[in-house]
Amino acid sequence: MNLPVLRKSVIQRSVIVSASVLCILISPTYTMAANSIDLEADKILRSMTSYLGKLSKFSVDGDIDSEIIDTQGQKLQFSSTASVVMTRPQNFYIHRRGPHADVEFIFDGKTVTIHGKSKNAYVQVKAPGKNDNAFRTIQFETGLDLPGVDMLLSDPYPGLVTYASKLMYLGIAYVNGIECHHLALRATHVDSQIWVQTGKTPLPMKHIITSKWVTGAPQHVVRYRNWNTKPKVDSKQFKFVAAKGAKKLDSVPVNELGEMILEGIK
Repeated sequence: MNLPVLRKSVIQRSVIVSASVLCILISPTYTMAANSIDLEADKILRSMTSYLGKLSKFSVDGDIDSEIIDTQGQKLQFSSTASVVMTRPQNFYIHRRGPHADVEFIFDGKTVTIHGKSKNAYVQVKAPGKNDNAFRTIQFETGLDLPGVDMLLSDPYPGLVTYASKLMYLGIAYVNGIECHHLALRATHVDSQIWVQTGKTPLPMKHIITSKWVTGAPQHVVRYRNWNTKPKVDSKQFKFVAAKGAKKLDSVPVNELGEMILEGIK
């Protein structure tokens, strides 16, 4: 369904996801002034990112809320869900379902397939190498946004702290009934908050990115659930086999929210 409010002429597209992904994938040098770092917060953040980066395989689900501000100043929130199965270094399967598309991202170590299930249409992009390179290829060659991709990288820490000017520890909180450490980062263009599960499995439970200099301060929120660090993985899900009648596209149709749109495909 096309919503008039989403046309380019009447919205400001939220930049929070793109800004975050660019910081992560370009991987510039990251520094913060020593007096702006809460040592407890940094210890927890490093523990989380190290734990994630060392996982040889995992699966996780996430609920995603992305906001935009229209030209009348109304804040609109669009909700979607995603499921991820990953083995390192060279395979992943992501299924994203939202208001605009039902899309699979499949990486077999050589090629990324982006499959629009509702229209049985797909695009393939060469991306030989590791998972990080495949994510970089998706972002830069297709224009698609990948909410929460920072937590899927082999080393999430640089992308989370790049351009950050402050890192704070805000105490204990609860997400979906799970006890978490609450961290907050300030950066030039965006602020972010991360809730990290306490104990021996420091997994992220929630992540908020706020585009603070965009009118209305739109947010991008990911709530993680069903983490499994020892999943039974079927390698067949990393191999794309086109269904009968599938249409191969030359490029990915992307809307103003950075999501694949399939309404015009026949």
